[in-house]
Amino acid sequence: MSNLEIDQTAKVHSDARLAPGTKVGAFTLVGPHIEIGEGTRVGNNCTITGRTKIGRDNQIFSSVVIGSHPQDIHYRGEPTRLIIGDNNRFREFVTINIGTEKGGGVTQIGSNCIFMACSHVAHDCLLGDGVILINNALIAGHVVVEDHAVLNGAAAVNQFVTIGKWAYVGGLTRVVQDVPPFTIIEGHPARIRGINVIGLQRGGFADEKIEALKSAHKFIFRSDRIHSRALQELEAKDDLTEEVRYLVEFLRRRAKGRSGRWRETQRIKKDG
Repeated sequence: MSNLEIDQTAKVHSDARLAPGTKVGAFTLVGPHIEIGEGTRVGNNCTITGRTKIGRDNQIFSSVVIGSHPQDIHYRGEPTRLIIGDNNRFREFVTINIGTEKGGGVTQIGSNCIFMACSHVAHDCLLGDGVILINNALIAGHVVVEDHAVLNGAAAVNQFVTIGKWAYVGGLTRVVQDVPPFTIIEGHPARIRGINVIGLQRGGFADEKIEALKSAHKFIFRSDRIHSRALQELEAKDDLTEEVRYLVEFLRRRAKGRSGRWRETQRIKKDG
């Protein structure tokens, strides 16, 4: 292990593969089935375990636990995995579990994500790029979080929920149904409040695309049309933007889902 900075109190298994430039802090444990990419920094008192692959230039702060067993009563030590991309930040006391065989065998996290203190990602979750979890945000098993979604403090997501890209989930929100992309959702029970205008502006979306989404939101949620009828009328238009078309497709899937969760239907098919 050349070009590594490993504190003398850390315990790194001889079978772990650490790329050049990796740093490991005091009293940290790195298990045998670990692969860590170049430039990743692991803080003090961390546990990196399971069959876990971590990409380049990640920053893992103190007391983080990555790759631990899923909190699933059916898990019996199967060799499932966790895959993490590049340039993510994991703040203090974040916990991330490996997958389960029944759930596909892998938990996966993209790149350029931020996980603030005490947030949790459960087994078999699939997170895209640029996702942000604010302090104490909790994601149950089998959840999909698409690119650039934000979950604010103490938001809790039910298993098998899908959170669409560029969605914004308010603090303390209990999420039990799929969250449409580009929207703001908050409250208890959770309600769609509007389009995530500020997030989209920061993401570089053109004004006309944002206006198109705002108009579509009003057409679907703020008119006296029946929901399914509104989607049908939108789909019939030839000039829909890519974003509006994706919003409509997402809402179609959610409507077919069990209790508003499309991924629940996929589980039922597999179990059947």
